[in-house]
Amino acid sequence: MSERIQAPRGTFDVLGDDALARDRLVETARRVLEPAGYARIETPTFEATELFARGVGESTDVVQKEMYTFDDGGGGSVTLRPEGTAPVCRAYLEHGMHKLPQPVKLWYLSSFFRRERPQQGRFRQFWQIGAEAIGSDDPAVDAESILLLAEILEAIGARGLRLRLASLGRPASRAAYRAELTAHLRANQDRLSPEVRERIDLNPLRAFDADHPGTREVMEGAPRLLDFLADDDHEHFEAVKALLDAAGVVYEPDSTLVRGLDYYTRTVFEYTSDALGAQSGVGGGGRYDGLMEQIGGAPAPGMGWAAGVERMLLASPPQPVAPPPVDLYVAYAKPEHRAAAFRLAADARRAGHASRLELAGRSLKGQLKQAGRAGARYVAILGDEGTSLKDMETGEQKTVEPDAVMHHIRGTL
Repeated sequence: MSERIQAPRGTFDVLGDDALARDRLVETARRVLEPAGYARIETPTFEATELFARGVGESTDVVQKEMYTFDDGGGGSVTLRPEGTAPVCRAYLEHGMHKLPQPVKLWYLSSFFRRERPQQGRFRQFWQIGAEAIGSDDPAVDAESILLLAEILEAIGARGLRLRLASLGRPASRAAYRAELTAHLRANQDRLSPEVRERIDLNPLRAFDADHPGTREVMEGAPRLLDFLADDDHEHFEAVKALLDAAGVVYEPDSTLVRGLDYYTRTVFEYTSDALGAQSGVGGGGRYDGLMEQIGGAPAPGMGWAAGVERMLLASPPQPVAPPPVDLYVAYAKPEHRAAAFRLAADARRAGHASRLELAGRSLKGQLKQAGRAGARYVAILGDEGTSLKDMETGEQKTVEPDAVMHHIRGTL
């Protein structure tokens, strides 16, 4: 016997109750996002590698270490999407969405891919629910975006939540801060991890994310970006906070918060959950007002977030998930009744009833047991004497004409 093939490391199958729980989460997101004006979008699983190199940033861990990139067979380079914002922005430009009333609001449920060490809540293939609002720099866009994720997390009962909030300012206002931070890191470089030390000039803000003890000590005394914001960036941040206050959203201003992607400007935020342990991030995002220009489009401000499906479910208490209802189970006594049973099951589905047909060759007794396990409300039994319809709740059984089965069950379902 050949060795059994298993799923690749860092991937997993979704089935049974887990699939039903995911469906319920997605439906919750739909109920929150679509009434707020967000329309569904789905982008290709792979995109031109340049989209992420230019959009996400050459200096990020995502681009440097984590992307699955390969030749497309025609001399081009393509990458399995590691995140969702850059592809949505590419679609916004490609389909002329700037001609629509702004902001254009879009949401997605998609799988993403990153080459990183698998652990609880972190996989090489993972799913995210995300939302993007493109075309307005109003602080209300930022606040509404954050509020919508808060409503989804509240609806699923996510536990131990904390909302961290900060502003990165715009590139112009970050220049002076970057110089100060770089000088601080250079003055203490002997205490930094080798990785942070090598990237001081490339991306000094990423030092705030380091787990290295010496680096963390250095960053405790580092200058904070919030102290360097330009007046208009500060006003924007204060407006976002005021709107969140008005909506009753509790947050913690955090001057050490930086996101792992270079396109973020001004507002950034992250939801964490104490229920997740070390990998505590549930979802987050921020504003990306310069991303469109980076990928070759006309300027268009944007704001968005993504939340991990696996992490949201891990952060939420398990809840009973009812299996899909079965209105009618069609059984038959002998093989010669199979065609009539097949037709009855098909007719029931066409009439809008959830119908199942015996497909495993069970005895009639076994079929009735299977109907009970499936939770069928009615069982139609085709035999030599005609068709019997059994009410599984009352136990009542009566003979009916095959064409009248739907008539008898319609009034009670």
